Amino acid sequence: MGLFTIFIAAVVVNNFILYYFLGLCPFIGVSGRLKSAFGMGCSATFVMTLTGMVTWLVDHYILKAAGVDAFLTYVSFILVIASLVQLVEMYLHKAVPELYRALGIFLPLITTNCAVLGLALLASLRSYTLAQSTIFGFGAGVGFTMALLIMAGIREQLDFADVPPALRGISLTLITAGLLALAFMGFGGIMK
Repeated sequence: MGLFTIFIAAVVVNNFILYYFLGLCPFIGVSGRLKSAFGMGCSATFVMTLTGMVTWLVDHYILKAAGVDAFLTYVSFILVIASLVQLVEMYLHKAVPELYRALGIFLPLITTNCAVLGLALLASLRSYTLAQSTIFGFGAGVGFTMALLIMAGIREQLDFADVPPALRGISLTLITAGLLALAFMGFGGIMK
């Protein structure tokens, strides 16, 4: 499979939030404002890109070489992801403190974000090369950011709408997420 196809599939067709429903916690929690959604998306994209690359290296040069890939894959991938998130968190704390405060608890939650772990496991299961894993990670991050930005834009517009009281808050957010997921399912038919 070509790199461009892997990228487009990860961004649009197999979007981690709107197709696999992975990473819903930051999707719902951070998508209230465009600025925080963009910051979270960029952080997640950075972590997902590096995760695709580093987990491939760990899987092929350490786990498979030692013959322990069947036993230590999950643990080693989680350790790699936690280390990368710490790196991003320290950088944002020093370089962009207002974004660090805006993201709050959701930044450390990237460590346990199932989208990042799902990326590492899917890349391993699909037997991607190093380049394919890296592009897959970048595409998944771009798709994650795109979904966050679309939802944040919609939620900011809904702040000015006359919404019935029963639908305000999380109810309308989940309905909107469902409609976005249905809209993105249409891209699956285009690729086939």
